[in-house]
Parts: sequence; structure tokens; C-alpha cells
Amino acid sequence: MQPRNMSMSGVVDLAAVKAAGEAKAKAEQARADSARTGGGGGVSPSALVIDVDEAGFETDVLQRSTEVPVVIDFWAEWCEPCKQLGPLLERLATEYNGRFVLAKVDVDANQMLMQQFGIQGIPAVFAVVAGQALPLFQGAAPESQIRQTLDQLIQVGEERFGLTGIVVDADAEAADSAPAEVPAGPYDALLEAAAQALDASDFDGAVQAYRNVLSDDPVNTEAKLGLAQAELLRRVAGFDPQKVRADAAEKPADPTAQMDAADLDLVGGHVEDAFGRLVETVRRTFGDDRDAVRVRLLKLFEVIGPEDPRVIAARTALARVLF
Repeated sequence: MQPRNMSMSGVVDLAAVKAAGEAKAKAEQARADSARTGGGGGVSPSALVIDVDEAGFETDVLQRSTEVPVVIDFWAEWCEPCKQLGPLLERLATEYNGRFVLAKVDVDANQMLMQQFGIQGIPAVFAVVAGQALPLFQGAAPESQIRQTLDQLIQVGEERFGLTGIVVDADAEAADSAPAEVPAGPYDALLEAAAQALDASDFDGAVQAYRNVLSDDPVNTEAKLGLAQAELLRRVAGFDPQKVRADAAEKPADPTAQMDAADLDLVGGHVEDAFGRLVETVRRTFGDDRDAVRVRLLKLFEVIGPEDPRVIAARTALARVLF
């Protein structure tokens, strides 16, 4: 996935005539529709600050930026300046009341985005307006400077693209938080079939069933976890464990040998060993080999779960090796 129409050379690139015309026309149409319906349809205040990952970048940032400027905060849990800047940006997003949306990107979990934006250090703050990206500032800048930068960004969005922001409906927050009866999920039968296939060692069937769910609901947590597990078990099903271990010992720089051994480590319950092996392999490799190992490690993170402390520690170690 590549962000489209990205340009890092500054605000001047936002004057692309075609993009500006399309964005402005869309904004004017949205205002006309709102006027006909008497307004309404506003978002809740909580929708002004969102967490974004690589899978959702197209929708959550690029598409959204045709309606409102999107400010991207690249951060990480281990970054101390991020802990100062993040809450400030969140407060300003609420205060500006829909004039921009704040998208938070955890670089440990989304290193491809970090590479695509050419980020050398964090915190780093970018903006995307009508699909066009530009750097805003790096580091924990003073609030007065941040406000000035945001004001300029909003002015560019309005004057060149006709983006007047989104309507915020405070009442929507209360409606969103009201308890509601939860109906049976539309994918319960598919998920149950996938789980049964997994229990029966029908890994191909399980993989396909989970993919069927994700094709309609890409953020379905249960399906993402199940798919990661099914793919792992399918990979190791045909392994000769002794040969895999021997190859890994004899070829410490061979990415395939190390990935196979890491799969066996994880299936055997040796989680730290699996993660450590792949982090070290990332350190040893370059180019496509390095990226393949990094992607495999991210898939193994999905098997264990993002909140597991072993995953958090491994993400930090991976970031240090990469950057």
C-alpha cells in the first residue's frame, strides 16, 4: 500500500490544480447536501482523534483528507517527547472543534508508514490535505508555534481546497456511549466454521474462512487473530523440525531458515526466542530480505496479540534495529 499523491516539499505542492478543484467541488457539494437536510449528521468529539494503522491509512487519512485536513502524529510508547506532544495535540484537536482531525500512528506497529514518510526521528508531525502530504514539524514544539502552524494549515485547506472542516455534534457522544443491545454478529457462523476447521487441522479451510470475514470487515479482531494462527500452523505443518533447526544453526544469515525456525519457536511456546531470532535477523539483513523478515515478525505479533508485554518489548527492539 502506497499513500497516493504524496509530496514532501511543502505547502506549495498543495496547489495542484486538479486535486484542489476536485476537493473544493466535493466540499461545496457536502455543504449543499447539509443545507438541504437542515444540517445534522455531525460526528462525536471522540472522532476528532483516531488511531491509524497501515491497513486503514487509505480510508482514515487519504480519503478523509478530501473533507478535512488530517494531522498525523507519529509516536511510540518509548518516546518521552511524544508523551508531551501527544496530549497537547489531542487537546487542540478538541479545541479546534472539527477544523482538523488528528491521526495517531504508532511507529513501532506501522514502520512501513514511517519509512514512506521519510521520518528520521519522532515525534514527527505531518498533515495530509486533499491527498497531498506535507511535513509540519518534528519534536515537541511550543504550543504557540503549533497553533500558528495549525492556523496556516487550516487556511490552506479553506482557500485552496474549500475544506471548511467537519461538523461536531456533542450530543452524538452521549448517543454513542448509551448502552445498547448487541445483536448477534453477522460473521458468527463464518468464525465458528473457521474455528472448527482449525481444530480439525484443515488449515487451508480455516485460512480461507477467516479471509472471507476480513474481506468484508478488515478490522475484525477475531478474524485477524484466527488468520494469523491458521497461517502459522499451515506453514509449520509440513516442517521437518530437526532439519529446520539444523538449517537455522548452520545459516544464521539466511532469512528463510530463521523465519522457519521462529515459526517453530512460537508453536512450541518459545515466544521470546521467536521474536529475538527475527529481530536479530532483521539486523543482519538488508533490502527485500529485511522487509520479508520484518513482515513475518509483525504476523507473529498478531498471533500473540498487541497488548502482550512480550510483543511490546519486541516492537521496541525492532524499532531500535531499524532506526
